[in-house]
Amino acid sequence: MPYNCVINNEENNLSKAELMNMIQSYAFAVNDLTLYLDTHVEDEKALKLHNEYTRDLKKYVDIYEKNYGPLTMYCPCNSWRWIANPWGSFDLGLI
Repeated sequence: MPYNCVINNEENNLSKAELMNMIQSYAFAVNDLTLYLDTHVEDEKALKLHNEYTRDLKKYVDIYEKNYGPLTMYCPCNSWRWIANPWGSFDLGLI
């Protein structure tokens, strides 16, 4: 199925935490498949799955960045949005 930029209602109703969970899950799967394909270059099924997961990952990253701001420094934007919202607290257990 080709990548489609149209966001359906189900995906648009995901919370910030749900979107981040989807992004992390797909990023892990894409990374894992990439490592697998390094040694199994002829596995067409794995390549197809890698391409599908990569498209899905991009879709969820696009939704997240549109609603909550950039995830990486590679996100194109009209303004410098890194400091537009307050940062979440970092609980490192040191205090």
